[in-house]
Amino acid sequence: MLKINNLHAGVEGNEILNGINLEVNAGEVHAIMGPNGSGKSTLAAVIAGKEEFEVTEGTVVLDGEDLEDSAPEERAHKGIFLSFQYPVEIPGVTVTNFMKTAINESRKAKGLEDMPANQMLKLIREKSELLGINRKFLSRSLNEGFSGGEKKRNEIFQMAMLEPKLAILDETDSGLDIDALRIVANGVNKLRSKDNAVIVITHYQRLLEYIVPDYVHVLHEGKIVKSGSKELAFELEEKGYDWIKNEAVV
Repeated sequence: MLKINNLHAGVEGNEILNGINLEVNAGEVHAIMGPNGSGKSTLAAVIAGKEEFEVTEGTVVLDGEDLEDSAPEERAHKGIFLSFQYPVEIPGVTVTNFMKTAINESRKAKGLEDMPANQMLKLIREKSELLGINRKFLSRSLNEGFSGGEKKRNEIFQMAMLEPKLAILDETDSGLDIDALRIVANGVNKLRSKDNAVIVITHYQRLLEYIVPDYVHVLHEGKIVKSGSKELAFELEEKGYDWIKNEAVV
């Protein structure tokens, strides 16, 4: 589904990614780990097409299509979803209206008409029940006054509604207590299928106790320096990152 080859990218002339190679197939969950400043969030941003990052070499290919010239909204319409580490507040726009607009813009890009109102309400009801979201939550302004856990749950609700091919969760566990973490992880697990894929970016192994990855990759200085199974995450939790850095230098 996703194939990244020799990806080099940076911002304002400062190279951050130094040759990323990664393949993600449908049905898989990949965890990206690494110390601060290793390039994890930059990788997520480049896949999603954030325009402040410049790709200087290499390719990002989704379902056989090179995304080089695709704007962020075009990538979203093609099925890429990025869950933000720090979701923004949008006063005056309800969660429900935001989702209606997002879904209908995506349908328009595919040459489809707006989703009928009754079908939209049915979908909203199904997905909110799936994730245990209160109806009152849906009438609130997007992320305004939300707790950290509510913001992250709202991101997973958006993911459920949009049904992306590739979901990238950028430090979704940041700032969550253990109960909120379980709720978010449970939502992600319910949305996993043989037709979609998930990339989980995290510092900590604890999230991976709930969202179990097929593969774990460790970034260091903009490169994937080690890959393995879920056991690699436990090893990192126990030993830290210094041994990985030392291996990379050798």
